[in-house]
Amino acid sequence: MKKLFSVLIFSIFFSMAMQAQEQFSLYFDTNKYELKKGEPQRLEKWLAENKTSKILAINGYTDEDGTIGMNDTLSQRRVSHVFALIQNRVKIREDFKTRSFGKLHKQSPVKAENRKVVIYYLLEKDLARENEILGIPDAVKKPEVKKGPVVYPSTVRVKGAGGKDEDLTLDVAFMKKIGESKAGDKLRIDNLNFYENTFGIMPDSRPKLYELLETMKLHPNLKIKLQGHVCCMKADRNDLSTKRAKAVMQFLNINGIEKSRLSFEGFGVSQPMYPIPEKTADEREANRRVEVLIVENN
Repeated sequence: MKKLFSVLIFSIFFSMAMQAQEQFSLYFDTNKYELKKGEPQRLEKWLAENKTSKILAINGYTDEDGTIGMNDTLSQRRVSHVFALIQNRVKIREDFKTRSFGKLHKQSPVKAENRKVVIYYLLEKDLARENEILGIPDAVKKPEVKKGPVVYPSTVRVKGAGGKDEDLTLDVAFMKKIGESKAGDKLRIDNLNFYENTFGIMPDSRPKLYELLETMKLHPNLKIKLQGHVCCMKADRNDLSTKRAKAVMQFLNINGIEKSRLSFEGFGVSQPMYPIPEKTADEREANRRVEVLIVENN
């Protein structure tokens, strides 16, 4: 099964003005994470020509052979291998593993062309537009504390995956519940679901993220901790529970919520809603969740 290591949350949330974004591919032999013969020389040439460029993301790909778990690991190792060769030699975003431009990738009928790592980068002339290209606001004003009753929005207009505006319907009752919660309260974010074996959030879960975001904006003194959980396994060997909680936190932070108001942790499989192994797909989906612990709400 074709697998993209760094697909995940950001490929859903950011509109991509990608006219200025460049890409460079490196290739691997079957089931190998070291570069194939001749590729190190190509990489050295690219590095020599891009001393003033900046890497936005490094994505790892595999062909369709092998299990999901094996391909996840292989693609991750390919990304890590390339990173080790280029670190400290060219500027790289700290979040290069979670920032994805996978939608630009087209699978080739030739398997060898799919066994690769793609480096997405900006040339020096485009660095001033980095935030614009990534859809990150340059500055976010701290929301004012409103007097009187809080009015929660029932819809929010956002950029869709294709770059077009779309309206998301929000659960006002859930937002109000979070907004009125006290320190120590814990709330499950229903319908915030993840693809199995990844920390990628399913597209139909987008409204839940915006409900949390809009609530945080309306309550500037609200501080929360995101708590992640996984399903289907005896141990969380890849620390997915922590990565899932972190993914939600990063979405909030990138959209204007201060880091000082956010924290995260993972509980692995220690607190399942349904016994493991789960009996149904619904039970597995329910165990792949993130909960909100209210840390402070004055």
